Amino acid sequence: MVVVSLRVEDLWVEVAGRSVLRGVNLEVGEGELVALMGPNGSGKSSLLHAIMGNPKYRVVRGRIEFRGRDITGLSPDERARIGLGIAMQMPPRLKGIRLGDLLERIARMRGTSMDEVLAAARLMRAEKLLDRDLHEGFSGGEIKRAELLLLLAQRPKFFMLDEPDSGVDVESLPHLGEVIRRIHSSRNDRAFERSSGIIVTHTGSILKHVPSVNRTFILINGRIRCFGDPGAILEDVERYGFEGCVNCVLVEGGEG
Repeated sequence: MVVVSLRVEDLWVEVAGRSVLRGVNLEVGEGELVALMGPNGSGKSSLLHAIMGNPKYRVVRGRIEFRGRDITGLSPDERARIGLGIAMQMPPRLKGIRLGDLLERIARMRGTSMDEVLAAARLMRAEKLLDRDLHEGFSGGEIKRAELLLLLAQRPKFFMLDEPDSGVDVESLPHLGEVIRRIHSSRNDRAFERSSGIIVTHTGSILKHVPSVNRTFILINGRIRCFGDPGAILEDVERYGFEGCVNCVLVEGGEG
């Protein structure tokens, strides 16, 4: 029997009075890594922010469970303390806080080896970022690298990546994919062998470098429209587009 790490049930979410998620149902098993694809504005980032508890994303109906606990009413910091982590597309810039100092502090709190974090920084050619203020003047690709390093230091039980391949050059994708695999395979405690997670991607480029993805979901207009094998869905999306893929892919479950 699959143990569920995260369960989203009939989730309806509004931002500034506008509906962005309309009855989303989603389950991620313990140790699973799933992908979420869809056109721009479909609600992919909104789902991650709602799961993380961003107060701008108001849950008007439904619930979010993490490892059997209803977390719908918890604040973002409470969710972070129990093991959720997110790498955002546009994180805040923190002037006066060096990335390297923040990584060291998080690593100490979480019992993560800084040698492991520094090795990932070298792999992604991000060592030069360690002496700079967090995200101050970072390019899009540099932000992705910094966010992955922060997640690696945090060692979350459930991690969410918001378009880690956006703004990243093709040559760097294999290195980012390797760091994602390290985050996915990190040990958090004696009873927990591997974290679970969601990767949001518009193009699907990163999925070619993260073979451990179990399933891919397609979200359109705030609803899960279908899900299935990552390779098959990516091939259909590249060939037919998202709407065409929804019409032709074998649906393994009901519409969200």
